[in-house]
Amino acid sequence: MTRFIHDEFAKDYLEELLKNYGEVKSSQKISGEIKEIDVVFTPAKQQTSNLHILGLLGRFAENPALIEPFRNPTSTDEICDCVLKLLEVKALLRREAKANQTKLQDAEIPKLWILTPTISKTILSSFGTTQKTDWLSGVHFLPDAWRTAIVAIHQLPPTPDTLWLRLLGRGSVQSQAIMELQALPLNHPYQKAILELVYNLRENLRVNQELETDDQELIMRLEPLYQRDREQAKQEGRQEGRQDLVLRQLNRRIGEIDASLIERIQGLSIEQLENLGEALLDFTTLADLETWFNQQ
Repeated sequence: MTRFIHDEFAKDYLEELLKNYGEVKSSQKISGEIKEIDVVFTPAKQQTSNLHILGLLGRFAENPALIEPFRNPTSTDEICDCVLKLLEVKALLRREAKANQTKLQDAEIPKLWILTPTISKTILSSFGTTQKTDWLSGVHFLPDAWRTAIVAIHQLPPTPDTLWLRLLGRGSVQSQAIMELQALPLNHPYQKAILELVYNLRENLRVNQELETDDQELIMRLEPLYQRDREQAKQEGRQEGRQDLVLRQLNRRIGEIDASLIERIQGLSIEQLENLGEALLDFTTLADLETWFNQQ
């Protein structure tokens, strides 16, 4: 269950960071045996100069990208599965180009970025990875034809350029990144929205009875920061971020909801939004949302 919670957090998190720079699709199904790509990113045709604010993640977003974040250290089989998804996407693009009687350009083929909290030297060696001099340490490239890199988050240098990726790490790496996030200027374009996502992750983890040590420590570490910001949120009436997050998660779980239900959600208090954010993890139909409202 906690792995699912972290997976949902990673998708929402990457969507929040990348949505201003192009089209972001999460949990996109591809043909053949049913598979899902965690995040598919297509850059806007006119790229904005603000992309540098995302640091290393911004470099990933300069080109079409498939992003596969893992909560636990990725295995050889999981890496192979990710590469297979990329090959299926490439094959689909080739078929579409042939049907349209156009030539598929190399720049149109996505690059695959596999994000793993840690990884062994043995696994990296088995894929023949190398590190490039013009990239930060921790980014391990497969041979060029595979268009794939494995990002070992625990090996990334603790600099502002890697902050947005280290937030998807584990243990002390993630803790340090959260402290850096908290220390960003209040007018930083992403601080408020990302903190909301982190707090939502905390709330979803709190209701789980079988937490790993890393998750227990994360909850404890966030508690004082959460309480402080919650009081500030009450004073400032900051509910819009939580409403947007809940609506986005509902759209992913049960599809688009009508205007009347959106209006009801916008009328919920912060506490009710938090409760709905926890409950919707089990929703599968619109009826589940209506039942939840009836029980309030």
